[in-house]
Amino acid sequence: MTESRKSRLQALADEDPALHALAERLLGVAEAGLPAMYLAEADTFAFTRAQAAADSAAAGSAAVGNNASGGLELRGTSTRYAAITALGARFLPLERQRAVLGGHTAEEFTGLLVQRLPEVVNLGDAALIAWAAAETAHPKLSDALDRVAALDADGRPRYTVEAAWVLSALAAARGSQDVEQRFAAARDRLLAARLGDSPLFPHATGPGLVPWYRSHIGCFADQTYPLQALARAHASGDRAGGASGAGDPEALAAAEACAQRICALQGDGGQWWWHYDARKGTVVEGYPVYSVHQHAMAPTALFDVTDAGGSDFGPVIRRGLGWMTEVPELAAAPAGAQEPMILDELGVTWRKVYRGDPKKAVRAARGVTTRVAPGLRLSPLDRVFRPAAVDRECRPYEFGWMLHAWLGGEQG
Repeated sequence: MTESRKSRLQALADEDPALHALAERLLGVAEAGLPAMYLAEADTFAFTRAQAAADSAAAGSAAVGNNASGGLELRGTSTRYAAITALGARFLPLERQRAVLGGHTAEEFTGLLVQRLPEVVNLGDAALIAWAAAETAHPKLSDALDRVAALDADGRPRYTVEAAWVLSALAAARGSQDVEQRFAAARDRLLAARLGDSPLFPHATGPGLVPWYRSHIGCFADQTYPLQALARAHASGDRAGGASGAGDPEALAAAEACAQRICALQGDGGQWWWHYDARKGTVVEGYPVYSVHQHAMAPTALFDVTDAGGSDFGPVIRRGLGWMTEVPELAAAPAGAQEPMILDELGVTWRKVYRGDPKKAVRAARGVTTRVAPGLRLSPLDRVFRPAAVDRECRPYEFGWMLHAWLGGEQG
């Protein structure tokens, strides 16, 4: 484990004490908020904790953020969010793991997820469970990997995010399981998904899953999870031993190239943008800006590239983190009416800032037009649909990745 990975919070404290305080604050919100999202009767996590519809209609744009009066409700359940939470919570001391995981340690909670794998039919969910099983050294890791293999056996194209999670799971398992053939196939599939010479990734690894007019588009998650997986693939070479011990320079170079491109496109306010033209390496549509991207997903992926031997992305990570309290999209609100994205009292960070356009009209329009005219912005849409709406919900994976990002180097 590298020194940079051992000292993420300390490095942040050295570079920017105010942002270090913000990261510590967010970690506290995560630990406070996760128990409120746990469904004890089902031993799993809710899909989301959101403001009740009636309260949202009555609140106006800023009232809830300012008075923190509550009115939140749990909706649905999510296997993948549960697995991501386990991946992050494993870095907490055992007693704090139990506090956020319904009385279970991360290994015990992962065991519950492994037991449920026969009913899991989504490849991404299964891959995340296998990843958690590998990281917690769960004794039934091989069963989890077998389920991933069974769901991934037909050779069809996959959504890029799920393909990346498969590679991350296999990279984590290389030190204890014979997965080299599957690992090589997952690695090659992800590298081959790129379009032409662009360093960015589309939404799927091949045709058939996405309509033709959107096949050139990749979202932010389609960049961060692959670059993370490829960086981990390179780093896992030492654990695999033998001829693989030298790592995978091609995978690291691909991770580095993708990371450098999304960093070059980062907004002036630290925003990590949402939709990209994977052919051209350009932004298609910036909004929504998601909190999880700012405080968790970008940091955890970029840290992994650095830890694998790539560049230092500290400045862009800090810029993105700073957006959480300095939100330019909301700065135009009248004094006293600016809505915060972090509500410590409720244990939530609001999910995103977005345009409020009906049926995601701006994204749809730009997706279609950039298919035939790359780079066309349809600028009048920016004047009509300004990004000043706040989505008042919070999901468990947001906090799972937060813990993973900032505590991920604190323990071996």
